[in-house]
Amino acid sequence: MEEFYLDIRGIHIGTVILSGTLFLIRVVGHNLLNAKWPMASPLRFIVWSVDTILLTAALMLMTIVQQFPFVDSWLTVKVILLVAYIVIGWWAFRAERKQVRISCSVAALVIFGFIITVARTHNPLGLFSTI
Repeated sequence: MEEFYLDIRGIHIGTVILSGTLFLIRVVGHNLLNAKWPMASPLRFIVWSVDTILLTAALMLMTIVQQFPFVDSWLTVKVILLVAYIVIGWWAFRAERKQVRISCSVAALVIFGFIITVARTHNPLGLFSTI
């Protein structure tokens, strides 16, 4: 499977970008434009499909490079942050008060960005590892 590393990595990075972009578009549509389409089933199925591909590629990469959560600290941080991102992102669409939805949206996007810095540096401190 090592011969497919670069292809799988490319798919993983591409789906990270697509997943974040879809989240941002849905957040803007739902929380700022008060549109109904961000919660429509077809778009949610696309989001779930992209995220499934993203996680599958992540598991494949983890297997190829032999680095695992709860063994390698940077991957442990990514998994913990991913859970936080999912929970807070869920509230970004489900909270009753608009102010809470917007706050959760911003928090989820910050977490998403920090996950990327952890991935880029392979350090649990992410962007703070260079300070």
